[in-house]
Amino acid sequence: MIVSLTIVRYRKAFVPFALLAMAIHRLPMLLQSGCTFWKLLGSGRNGTFDLQPDWQQWGLLAVWNGRDDYEQFVARSLVSKWWRAFATESWTVLCQPLQSHGKWDGKEPFGKPNAPVADGPIAVLTRATIKISRLKNFWSHVDEVANLMVDAPGYIASVGVGEAPVYRQATFSVWENFDAMKAFAYGSKQHAEVIKKTRSEGWYSEELFARFGIIQSVGTLNGTDPLEGLINTITK
Repeated sequence: MIVSLTIVRYRKAFVPFALLAMAIHRLPMLLQSGCTFWKLLGSGRNGTFDLQPDWQQWGLLAVWNGRDDYEQFVARSLVSKWWRAFATESWTVLCQPLQSHGKWDGKEPFGKPNAPVADGPIAVLTRATIKISRLKNFWSHVDEVANLMVDAPGYIASVGVGEAPVYRQATFSVWENFDAMKAFAYGSKQHAEVIKKTRSEGWYSEELFARFGIIQSVGTLNGTDPLEGLINTITK
């Protein structure tokens, strides 16, 4: 199993094509061989959750049986051809699940891996469906956590994505190594307090947390490859 996250950016004039893709791309993804789970995603601004969507930036997260299945998608799929035709920039990170717990639409898309953490960059996905009654609580803490994250030692990059505005949100963040990620997640008092509130106040009706080892980074995000020079070995 490998996981791909692709972030694409459209020209302003092509935003209607980006919106259209959210409907049109569902059928080819449903029929895509070797893909066991996928989500077409909108994007927030500033690399995290955001009430203001970035209409030019969109994403696709997908789970593949193997590297060959992903490569066939890149070469032949209507989705990837659409991106090449209309996007000005794209970035794809290929990952291998290391640990995962929780569900996404009632499924465990990455299984129940329990692999040792390897040296080098690590990615983290946090995803939740926020209860309507807890939206105010959630959004009142977003900026605080986002600022802590981008200033944390070892932070590389992040993207905020979502299946629906406001209440179905996810953040995919990339870190230099496991220790840096762990220090932010558990060493920051403010972040720990927010996590505690999510539990005690029951903010989420569903949530998922996953860690990934990074296999490959292709393309650019905001003009640069966030992982350039940081990945030593590419495996299939």
